[in-house]
Formats: sequence, structure tokens, C-alpha cells
Amino acid sequence: MRLKVKHTTSYFYSAPVDYSLQQVRMMPKQRQGQKILDWNVSIDGGRKQLEFTDQHANHVELISIDPGVERIVIHVTGEVETSDAAGILGRHQGFMPLWLFKRPTALTAPGPRIRALQKELGADFDSDIGQAHALSALIVEHVPYTTGNTDAGTGAEQAVAHASGVCQDHAHIFVSVMRLLGHPARYVSGYLMMNDRVEQDAMHAWAEAWFEGIGWVGFDVSNGYSPDERYIRVATGLDYNDASPVSGMRYGSTNEQMMVDIQVQQ
Repeated sequence: MRLKVKHTTSYFYSAPVDYSLQQVRMMPKQRQGQKILDWNVSIDGGRKQLEFTDQHANHVELISIDPGVERIVIHVTGEVETSDAAGILGRHQGFMPLWLFKRPTALTAPGPRIRALQKELGADFDSDIGQAHALSALIVEHVPYTTGNTDAGTGAEQAVAHASGVCQDHAHIFVSVMRLLGHPARYVSGYLMMNDRVEQDAMHAWAEAWFEGIGWVGFDVSNGYSPDERYIRVATGLDYNDASPVSGMRYGSTNEQMMVDIQVQQ
């Protein structure tokens, strides 16, 4: 399938910005099942300083904001050719050893609620992948998809306590439990072509777990299935902080508002 993406992220500041550096992770990964045909990232109100590949093999662009601006816009346009592999990515690639993907982070650290979820899941399954799919369904049962109750700083344990969350929270919970079960697991950010609309207001997030003899397999907890040809993988990491589309620092006494407009279509 050939997918076309148009993604605009606008930042508005209440006062001129003195200084800012941001890391932009918005270029898809090039690997089997996903071929970049065309991709461009441009900046209004800032400039690209350098590009590099991070420890998770994410393409990162470091941008600086021009001093005194009150608005910056990141434009992303591109086309990607994808194929359906039932969520299976296969062998491990990149610079990170597999054992590191078992390490908890601030956003995935298990607490009593995560451990209770693992206990409820049980271990009576024909396969590890069957157990992972059962976990995906269990997460949505306990944490229905609901917007407005969590944010980028909400951890897996907190999301279970809220009993509500979005795709980011579902991915963090899945990663947390899978690591408790002994599987390397990671967070994924990217794009999903929706069947009922073109316009979207946020990127999508899902998770991947590694299984002996199979490799990495993707699980979209929020939608209840593994990623297919409608998905574009952009960045991966131990949690959202490693794979966030934009992250960085800013100097100056100013408040920030963000608006996102995304179109994904065939």
C-alpha cells in the first residue's frame, strides 16, 4: 500500500522565545515492509543544525528556534510504501542489546496495579504471542480509550489507576507487563491510516515485543490487532520519551500552545 502523509505541528508562544533546541523524530524507519518513497521535514521560525541516528536507530534532526520568534511550524510531507506482515518485524536490528529492552523506565515502571494485571492475565496459554494478544484485550478492558485524563508524563501505573487512557498509555502498560513476563518490549510512534477519516489530531502509538524464534512483533492495543499495511513506523524506544516526535528545551518566560494537523491517506 502506498500512503501519503501531511503533518503540521505549530507552536505558539505568549512572548518571544530567547533560545530553544528541539529534537525532531519524524522520519520513518527504512526497513523490510516499509520503503520511503519521498519524505521532507521543513521548519518555519527555526533552522536545522544537524542530523543523526540515535541509539534506537531513529532519525533525529536537531533544530534551533530563531531568537525572538513567537511561532514555529514543523511541516512534514511524504509518501511511504508498506506491506502487511501481520505485525511481524523479525530479527533485532539497531544499536541496543535486547536485554536493555527489559529495563523499566519512569513511564513503564511496574507498581501494584501493573502486577495485579499480570496476575489476572495468568500463564495458561498455548503460546507467548497468544498471551500477548490476551494482554492487549485485558488492558483495554481495564483502561478504556478515553481522552483528556492523561498526558505525556503519565506512567503505566498511573494510567491503570485512572482506569482510562489513550494509545500512548496502552502501549506503556503493555510494555510494562511484557517486561515483567520476561520479554524485551518497546514503544513505537508512527502514523495509522484510519478507515473512517483522513484528518487526525495526533500521531499514533503502539508497542512491540520480542519472542524467541520469531523476533519483534507489533501490538496495537488500542485497536486490538497487530499493525498491518496501514501503519508507518517512525520512532521506537524504551518509552514515549525515546520516541516522542518533538522533545527539547526552551529558555524564556513564555507559555506554549501546540496545534497538530495530520492527514494520512492512500
